Amino acid sequence: MSSIDESRQFVPLNIAVLTISDTRSLADDKSGTTLSERIVAAGHRLAAREIVADDVDAIRTVIKRWIADSSVDVVITTGGTGFTGRDVTPEAIEPLFEKRMDGFSIAFHMLSHAKIGTSTIQSRANRRCRGRHLYLLPAGIAGRLP
Repeated sequence: MSSIDESRQFVPLNIAVLTISDTRSLADDKSGTTLSERIVAAGHRLAAREIVADDVDAIRTVIKRWIADSSVDVVITTGGTGFTGRDVTPEAIEPLFEKRMDGFSIAFHMLSHAKIGTSTIQSRANRRCRGRHLYLLPAGIAGRLP
């Protein structure tokens, strides 16, 4: 397994976190809070954090704003990747991407399987890119992180 190359200079990224949920607020958004805390603890900057409902237009509005913002390097979304009728995150942002990175989904599922077993098959986690931006769409991750 590879490790971090300590000879390379660390470059902190500006990372925006978007929680997609019909039921969460900033006060009880465990996944968004966990992601935000870990971003800062790793030496990166939290560029923005928002919560929107499981609504295609609402999701696209925020993502498009962050795409246009040159100070945002990475967007991480959490939520809305399940299979209920209201889970529309992948469908909402798929048209905004230029490339898929399917290896992220594979690695995510491998790590998730160790913690939650076959329940990982319920996730539609993925990673995409557009220009210089990376977009990560893990499922609700709070219960999957060590």
